Amino acid sequence: MKIENLGEFGLIDKLNQILPIDDKDVIVGYSDDCACVKVGNDLLLFTVDIQVEGSHFIKEKINPKDLGWKLSTSNVSDIVSCGGKPRWALVSLALPKDLDYEFIKGVYEGIKEAQDYYGFFTIGGNVSSSKQLMIDMSMVGQTDIFVGRDKARVGDFVYISSNLGLSKAGLELILMGKDSYEDFEKKLIEKHYRPKARIDLLEKVKKSSSCIDISDGLVSDLGHVSKRSKVKIVIEKEKLPIDNNLKIFCQKYNKDPYQYILYGGEEYELALTSDKELDLIKIGYIEEGEGVYLKTQGKLEKLDDKGFRHF
Repeated sequence: MKIENLGEFGLIDKLNQILPIDDKDVIVGYSDDCACVKVGNDLLLFTVDIQVEGSHFIKEKINPKDLGWKLSTSNVSDIVSCGGKPRWALVSLALPKDLDYEFIKGVYEGIKEAQDYYGFFTIGGNVSSSKQLMIDMSMVGQTDIFVGRDKARVGDFVYISSNLGLSKAGLELILMGKDSYEDFEKKLIEKHYRPKARIDLLEKVKKSSSCIDISDGLVSDLGHVSKRSKVKIVIEKEKLPIDNNLKIFCQKYNKDPYQYILYGGEEYELALTSDKELDLIKIGYIEEGEGVYLKTQGKLEKLDDKGFRHF
């Protein structure tokens, strides 16, 4: 069977079965934003993310500092979504031999900006040659409580940390390759290139029943929560806010803003569940059942899981 026929998550499931975890100190292994290991009285969080030229970015269309920032942010977002503070990172590079040093220098300058903003340190890594540019970061975080995807409960509310869909719109604008952009378009592009992990919401995450960062799209990521918690998630369409810049974009290019809000990836915002009132955007609730549904004028529609996939 070809990998493309397995799909990203099918491949992950099969590979994970080859490497069973038999370690009492591993609190959480596969199937969450981070793995969690108990070391003494501490809980350490482990995550990893890779940026591959042609799959995650187009070298000619990205500032290398933005690439370093975004790689760091994707890792920090995983740590934060599990209730942790980012502490240490390792970076591995696979570089074409004819790559200009100034490009990879810029990537590291972007990582340094992220370090200063989020408060972690890069402490090592590895370098190899490759025909294709690849930059991989592993990160370790620390927490006193693990927040995962498996404890959303019937009666919980569903929250998001900010407006969604902006990164997808920004990517589409980048791919248009226009000579000039309007102010609202520049703001959307900025959301794609310079997302910010919601480390400011760490205390709210710790008080949530479940949390996940929105990297593959709202519906897709809530689908993981639904599956792991064995619950039905209802999104109320009228409660989904439409960012003004996204609204202008969709009007100009004849797009449906809800397709961006529901299915846009690389947001690095958070989706949380809690039975308490939080000072965040409440978009729905949890019921008995399974799957993710959209409620529009009292009618429920089961949503397809068509978020971002690598295969």
